Amino acid sequence: MAQSFDVCIRGAGIVGRTLALLLARERLRVALVDTEGAHAPSHSDVRAYAMNAASRAVLESVRSWPDPEHATAVLQMQVHGDQGGAVTFDAGRQQAEAMAWIVDVPALERQLADATRFQPLVEVVKEPAAAPLTVVCEGRASKSRAQWGVEFDVTPYGQTAIATRLRCERPHSQIARQWFTADGGILAFLPLEGAQGNSVAVVWSIPHDQARHWLQADGAAFALRLQEVSEDSLGSLELTAPRASWPLQHAQARRWCGAMPGAAAGQQWVLAGDAAHTVHPLAGQGLNLGLGDVTALARILGERASWRGVGDMRLLRQYERERKSALLPLGTTMDALQQLFARHESPLQALRNWGMRGFEMSGPLKEWVARQAMGMQPPARR
Repeated sequence: MAQSFDVCIRGAGIVGRTLALLLARERLRVALVDTEGAHAPSHSDVRAYAMNAASRAVLESVRSWPDPEHATAVLQMQVHGDQGGAVTFDAGRQQAEAMAWIVDVPALERQLADATRFQPLVEVVKEPAAAPLTVVCEGRASKSRAQWGVEFDVTPYGQTAIATRLRCERPHSQIARQWFTADGGILAFLPLEGAQGNSVAVVWSIPHDQARHWLQADGAAFALRLQEVSEDSLGSLELTAPRASWPLQHAQARRWCGAMPGAAAGQQWVLAGDAAHTVHPLAGQGLNLGLGDVTALARILGERASWRGVGDMRLLRQYERERKSALLPLGTTMDALQQLFARHESPLQALRNWGMRGFEMSGPLKEWVARQAMGMQPPARR
């Protein structure tokens, strides 16, 4: 007899597997679509994610948080402008264990793969299965979203993100560093390999024409250029991994839920993660937003009245409203910052660096922004 499912999840990446585990905890039967092992953990994957406290709590709840060597706590974040402006965020001032954790993608994928393998209510399948609810977690280039004619409003940034790994002469001291440069570039060094490590994950966002040059450049020349952009903060640098790249954009689907085209009545779809929205990586919030999506969706489905099915459109619209509301302030802020730092006019350069210095001295505003990015609630009033 063919297996019947409550939910089919298209996409077996980090967001899709996390959702599968959350739904299984709600006693729902899940088909997790992984076409040809496309999301099998890869040791050559150079990506790393900055994950906040809310994301850590979700992953710990499904027993998938990596060990400290692969989830490096960030004690401080330093942001540098192009004319002396600077902002520093410190975990100690927030009375927090860390500002964020830099998580190695292959290690996290292995943890999630193991967890789903031993979850009897999750079945990994090669093809989409019929279910009352299909959740699309296929990423920014979602084929399902495109096939169903869902409009995806995209604003290209004219930039390419280059990701790789570096070994540094000096230890990173658990500090995440970011530089905004006069040519519109944004360079981030994210600490790896635990508290004593001297390796960093790199995300360098630069105009397309520059990216073509630096993707083809000799490894030593590439590392030397990053040493210059990073103001020699970690000494000499050595490239230790291949370079990956992707174009940057701000995007959001106009509809996040609907009836399955051509399917039986009562079968619905909903979008989550990058299939629903993408933001600029300058604040490292992309995966945090995706995990926020699936946490909200699992909670709404788990709290539904017994007579409501998982594909009830009222529930799905509730999820859409909640997540669009959560996305709006962060997405708008990231878009505005990117546009501001992409401008080269001297008055704007001076203004934005003046703004950074003012923000550094802003007290409560700075702390509120820090706690929002950390996925923390405001401190209780006394």
